[in-house]
Amino acid sequence: MTTAELSTLLIPLAAVVAPLLAALAGRVILVPLVVFEIGLGMLLGPSGLGWVADSEILETLSQLGLAALFFMAGNEIAPRALRGAPGRRALGWWACSAVLALAAGFLLGPSLDASILIAVALTGTALGTLMPILRDAGLSGTPLGDTITRAGAVGEFAPLVAISVFLSGRQPLAGTLVLIVFGLVAAAAFWLAQRGPHDWLQRMVSRTLHTSGQFAVRFVLLILAALVVLALALGVDFLLGAFTAGMLARAVLQGGDPAELRVVEAKLDSVAFGFLVPVFFIATGVTFPLAELLANPAALALVPGFALAMLLVRGVPGWLGAGPGTSPSDRRTAALCTATTLPLVIAVSSIGTEHGVLDEPLAAAMVGAAMLTVLLFPMLALAGRGRTQAHTRAHTQQPLPGAQLPGGATA
Repeated sequence: MTTAELSTLLIPLAAVVAPLLAALAGRVILVPLVVFEIGLGMLLGPSGLGWVADSEILETLSQLGLAALFFMAGNEIAPRALRGAPGRRALGWWACSAVLALAAGFLLGPSLDASILIAVALTGTALGTLMPILRDAGLSGTPLGDTITRAGAVGEFAPLVAISVFLSGRQPLAGTLVLIVFGLVAAAAFWLAQRGPHDWLQRMVSRTLHTSGQFAVRFVLLILAALVVLALALGVDFLLGAFTAGMLARAVLQGGDPAELRVVEAKLDSVAFGFLVPVFFIATGVTFPLAELLANPAALALVPGFALAMLLVRGVPGWLGAGPGTSPSDRRTAALCTATTLPLVIAVSSIGTEHGVLDEPLAAAMVGAAMLTVLLFPMLALAGRGRTQAHTRAHTQQPLPGAQLPGGATA
């Protein structure tokens, strides 16, 4: 059996085994599913048993999974939930993170360009990774969940804007102009999506919801493909296109039957978290140079330093941004969740190594630290928080307008 044939079998096997391991571990301690997906990828990859190797097909599927992850993060966000004072506060606290990130970048980066790359990576929040964790913990739709979601939305979107402006290979002015063009096209699409009810769309969704036509899913995937292609054509980071596509798809489908929308969301979850996203995390483990990192004491020593920087840069604003009257337990949860990151760090480190700004050991240290945040921070954030407590809050406190309710409806 060739390596490619073995990979075709082992990657789906790892995707099946990961939730089984997470369920077993969940009897003792809450461990995010992605930890097992990445760990199994390391075990099967060159750093472990060597049964799965990086390949062009795996890279393509991994990029699709990364796009799906950012799409699903955007799909959780109602644009109106980011308007007004709460949205301004979330953006303001991200700006504080950016200042702290620049200081950390200059301390940890070997050059000016590397420092800017590191700073951008430190300002991210893995909202797409967090949302299933928050949903499983019963925090979706609660005031605390809304606070984390807003901070995570800005922590996904703003760094992607920074990448498109400063890391696109263009001069910042040219990058800004191209970004404005992308923004205008996206704004026009949102305007069209919100122009009254789309009866033909709702009819097609209803007619094909339980048939092989699956118009809603196909239409949403078309939106994703269109905005990703537009981003690539303009030279904007494709993840910004994927994140915007998620927000646009949500806006397009609003107004339909709530029960049908929940079914569509479940189908999108199946496509993303049942197939594409697990491949991305498993591929991350396969391609992670664990052996090289362990053999490089200097790079290995940077891992806890980067993890601490991620905690301070995003966690401190997350703690302070939880709002007055928030309990210390809720502040801890908000801080640790806001500081959880990984996909953006992978994207930024890839850009850095491709352009020769970051060497491989430094990039591996950044990704390794981000893996630690995914492993440790959600566990620490949710320690002592039972689902009963979370569900009690969900039923006794009113969510903000536009927030995602546990059933998938919108407040």
